[in-house]
Amino acid sequence: MEASELELINRLATSHDELRHLVSRHRSLETDLERLEAIRNPTDTERREMNRIKRLKLRGKDRITQILSQHR
Repeated sequence: MEASELELINRLATSHDELRHLVSRHRSLETDLERLEAIRNPTDTERREMNRIKRLKLRGKDRITQILSQHR
């Protein structure tokens, strides 16, 4: 994200509960994904979980982008 987007997120997150939740969830998913990606030979189940997390992150980022565009 660009610096201007991060500034807007920080400003809006204090009063926008959904945005605050989405950002927190995105960070949590990123941590989970990093943990899984560190596995040298992931199982099929771990690969499916990585894909699931990536989809959730993308869905959340899309919603964050929608919220930000409404407040520009």
